[in-house]
Amino acid sequence: GPPRITKGADMVGTSLVETGVVDADRYLDAVRALARTHGAARYFAHRRESAEKLHRLAVETGLEIVRPDLPLELIARRGPIGRTVLSFPSTVVHTLPLALAGTEVRVAVCDIDPAWLTQHASPRARGFLNGVTGSARDVHRLSAVAPAG
Repeated sequence: GPPRITKGADMVGTSLVETGVVDADRYLDAVRALARTHGAARYFAHRRESAEKLHRLAVETGLEIVRPDLPLELIARRGPIGRTVLSFPSTVVHTLPLALAGTEVRVAVCDIDPAWLTQHASPRARGFLNGVTGSARDVHRLSAVAPAG
């Protein structure tokens, strides 16, 4: 059957910090702002996210960190899942809307502000970030969030 849907939002983590594409402090600021704005309660960690970063996210944002033991699409389909699922550019923005078709869940993608990128971000990585979100269907686009000031 359809998943149980909670009132708030859930976030999908990314390993862009671990791969050297996005600055850790900028990422944390963006997660904090998105969580506050959308009422997110949980953060589904990417399998390659570091324990240190996840601990920092939990302490500084109050999000419950979840390390899924199954693909996120299966976790979301069985529920519970937030009414809104927030993600940064990732292949999950293509697969999650398919897994949640027929439900009231909305997948929202937050663009990566070029200012968040490190000097090590390759042109290939920049192209991926732009292309993966631009080609996604059935997702709601969010512009890059401004850090809390």
